[in-house]
Amino acid sequence: MKAALVDELGRPPRYGDAAEPVATGDLVVAEVQAAAVKNIERGLVSGSHYGSGALQVPGLIGLDAVVALPDGRRAYTGATPPGGAMAERMLVNPALAVDIPREVDDASAAALPNAAISAWFALQYAGQIRPGQSVLVLGGTGVTGSLAAQLAKRTFGADHVVVAGRNAARLERLAELGVDATITLGTDGGAQGQFETEIRRLHAERPFDLVLDYLWGRPAEQTLGALANNDLAAEFHRTRYVQVGAMAAATIELPAGVLRSAGIELLGQAAAAYPARRSAGS
Repeated sequence: MKAALVDELGRPPRYGDAAEPVATGDLVVAEVQAAAVKNIERGLVSGSHYGSGALQVPGLIGLDAVVALPDGRRAYTGATPPGGAMAERMLVNPALAVDIPREVDDASAAALPNAAISAWFALQYAGQIRPGQSVLVLGGTGVTGSLAAQLAKRTFGADHVVVAGRNAARLERLAELGVDATITLGTDGGAQGQFETEIRRLHAERPFDLVLDYLWGRPAEQTLGALANNDLAAEFHRTRYVQVGAMAAATIELPAGVLRSAGIELLGQAAAAYPARRSAGS
């Protein structure tokens, strides 16, 4: 069968021949209808993702897909480790596959679940969002960030949602969808205008309870600086700062005083950040 083959980290996958998967145990061979190329696959193949070391090289790539199962079901499913959804066929556990409504096309069904689940987990689990809270989304014009902003407002009941991003058209669209305020970032990974001043102003008017950060780098430095206090008698406010992505840069400079001067809880969001689900009694 044909597949996307990874020969070496740091080089793009190539189109080539791969061994046919063989059904075993609970796994069946399914026909792949669509597989999304997401930032996580790009990061894994480039070697920049922290999970790149677990990628089997040479090998296949692709973490999830829409498939046609042998019983006729059309479903969304994750790939069995170590992956390989970007291929003509893949191994699937039918019990873990989710049926797709007829009106949803293959491409949309392949592209949305990973982003939507990531946004949901970042809000509900890592962010511990509560109704009525104030939320800032850094990098909210990407697929996952924009979904997070909308979920925060419409599903989780956030009272005030602010989105920062580069794409002015998407920021305008998010405002139409109910986001309370938007901030345009510069194309150099920094901020356009007085970004830190604007974050500080908004935080003073309505303190942020939750920050979801898909950017890291300079925007994160400026945001954390804006959340900090310059007054020893400043009133305490707890802000959960959830680091999700690093589209601006992989590292930041973080002065110790930023964490000591404010109630900032800094944590990351990814699959490894959640405890494993255990059966009753274990």
